[in-house]
Order: sequence, then structure tokens, then C-alpha cells
Amino acid sequence: MALHVRVPDPLRSALPAAGVADPAGGLVFAARNGLDGWEAVRAELEEAFTLTAAAVRDGHPIVYVVHHDDLLGRRGPEGAMVATALLSGARTVGAETAKAGIPANVLAVTDATSPATAAAWIVHLLGQGADGATGEVVRLGPDHIGKALP
Repeated sequence: MALHVRVPDPLRSALPAAGVADPAGGLVFAARNGLDGWEAVRAELEEAFTLTAAAVRDGHPIVYVVHHDDLLGRRGPEGAMVATALLSGARTVGAETAKAGIPANVLAVTDATSPATAAAWIVHLLGQGADGATGEVVRLGPDHIGKALP
């Protein structure tokens, strides 16, 4: 499997400059915003599952990109369900593939996160072993400081 990137612009445009065109492969999957209804949630998670299964089968790292507020349920049930399911998936895949050195992590961004900053973190998290991080969530921005987190 080559690198599979499913992210919206402007993040998609920032990734090559940050070095995400790495031929080693991997999966970068950004949760869609504004999902409407449970069928949309099902379709989103089904696509994530299919792409994740292929990445794991081929031994490639995984980075899910979600909105920070979706992890906290601040933007509605659909976004929260997808974001927390992807976090749970990253933790499960990370635990199951740790010995094989296949990292799976979540990058939580805010509306203020620049595409260049997100791209740099994606490059880091796609790195071989991601410096040992797997099954983790990396939160960018100060939106979580001082908040009660689940």
C-alpha cells in the first residue's frame, strides 16, 4: 500500500511541503466535519476501518486527524462518535501492532491549528515507530488547558 491520504484542503496542500510524500507508505485519515445522521457516521467509520485494515496488513503507520472539540462532544453526537471511535481504534491498533513497530496515533486539531503545523506533526507521527508513540492522542493548541477531560 502506498501512502493513502484522505484529508481536506488546505491540509492536503501542506503535506507534501512537510514531507508526507514519503514512499514508505502509511495512512492519514481526517475525520470529516459536519456529518449529518447515523448513516454518515457508519459510512465514515466503515471507510476508516477498510483503510486501516489495509495499512495494518501492509505494515504501514496510521494517523487519524480529528477535531479537538469532537473528542469532547462539543460539536454534536456524530462528530463525537467518529472522533472517539477513531481514538479507540488507534489505541487498539497500537496495542495490537506495537511489537511489529506499526504506530497508530490521533492528532487532535483546533480551528486555529495551521495546516503547516498539523502537517509537521503528521510527518512526525508517520515516522518509523513515531519515537515509540502508539495509541496516543496528540492535542494541538491550548483549547484543552484547564478543561476537565474524559
